[in-house]
Amino acid sequence: MKTIKVGMLQMEVVFCQPERNLKRAEKLVKEAVNAGAQICVLPECMDLGWGTPRAAELALPVPGKVSNELCRIAKENKVYLVSGLTEKAENKVYNTALLISDEGEILGKHRKINVLTGVEDVYSIGDRLSVIETKLGKIGIDICADNAVQSLSIGHTLARMGAEIILSPCAWAVLPDRDPIKEPYGNEWHVPYSHLSGIYQIPVIGVSNVGQVTEGSWTGWKAIGNSIAYGRDGKLLKVLPYGEDAECVEVLQVELGEATMCGTALAEYAYEKCGNGEPE
Repeated sequence: MKTIKVGMLQMEVVFCQPERNLKRAEKLVKEAVNAGAQICVLPECMDLGWGTPRAAELALPVPGKVSNELCRIAKENKVYLVSGLTEKAENKVYNTALLISDEGEILGKHRKINVLTGVEDVYSIGDRLSVIETKLGKIGIDICADNAVQSLSIGHTLARMGAEIILSPCAWAVLPDRDPIKEPYGNEWHVPYSHLSGIYQIPVIGVSNVGQVTEGSWTGWKAIGNSIAYGRDGKLLKVLPYGEDAECVEVLQVELGEATMCGTALAEYAYEKCGNGEPE
């Protein structure tokens, strides 16, 4: 058993202001590192905001200006970094997440697969999954709705590929008139996160942004944070504050354990635990 310290950076993302967002991210990374973080997780599309119709115009390649800045931040702060960004690749735009080492090297890249209805014309679909071996452990990355109940096969696959932890940049938003007392937010994520972490004995952590959604098909919605972390026993470790102004940094000590099964043995074990793979 080993432990690592994960920084959950629930930051405000302002649409189509990448320089501002990168400066804010750097400030929060420094805060997390000062609190002992070894790896920091930033939200989905933290450069331009999720779902902006200007993505095709403003997105940059990887490597490129935004990813280079993230690499610099990781290297200067000697911390691993997982961050969402908007990637231009030839004539396509992807909702992408990077894993960057504490030496500023891009170790892995995930392009979101479960692109939500309403933004299919903004982002192309990712076509692969990977688990990256680092000195902190074997890290699996996916993005937001990749962990939804309807697409749990993605998390199952990462776990069966040997991930010791799944880290997920997110952008969780609600309608402006939603009452969090009458209609609490989060069950749509607690169910799949607890399911994956409990079956495979791996932590699953999702970090959302906060702020106003000012562009795209969800204009007028509010990004409300409420980021969550589940431990390797399937139990809730932390829920961050809810609200469009709830920017914050939380550093968690998280236990990782090497998988005791693989291949057919793991598949049979998972099937026994969850039958058809869906949570009840």
